[in-house]
Amino acid sequence: MALIIPVRGFTPEIGNDCFLAQNATVIGDVVMGDGCSIWFNTVLRGDVNSIRIGDRVNIQDGSVLHTLYQKSTIEIGNDVSIGHNVTIHGAKIHDLALIGMGSVVMDDAEVGEGAIVAAGAVVLSRTKIGPNELWGGAPAKFIKMVDPAQSREINQKIARNYLMYSKWYDENTSDNNE
Repeated sequence: MALIIPVRGFTPEIGNDCFLAQNATVIGDVVMGDGCSIWFNTVLRGDVNSIRIGDRVNIQDGSVLHTLYQKSTIEIGNDVSIGHNVTIHGAKIHDLALIGMGSVVMDDAEVGEGAIVAAGAVVLSRTKIGPNELWGGAPAKFIKMVDPAQSREINQKIARNYLMYSKWYDENTSDNNE
């Protein structure tokens, strides 16, 4: 059963048709849209500031989302994929973005609509990644533009796939929101 912990008067709000893996942890001021999936060993720590997650967002295994007290928040749009072992610390991720495995996105960074952060990238604080841009490296730098139609198609497909994967667990867990 996922660990859902109220703290400082905030109880996480989970949307409809969401999957929370049995060992996912969701704490405090977290508001999640519909059709999301929070995978194994993922931690959403809304203890010191807010985390807002749109619809059809998948946050994959081992990822950690956290913020700075009274300084940064996390906002994630719709149809966003957050890869395995990603750290997001007080950043804004727009619709249809893809954050690759093992990436780090720091405070006050912004990832534009349809943008891709390559696996292993380190997006430094206050970095602004524009719509449909591909960034990679440590520190992350602009690599190239991504075709908007291809980006939309790929990112919506990944979001739909993760919603499908989560359904495989319906029979095995009692954590699914009804």
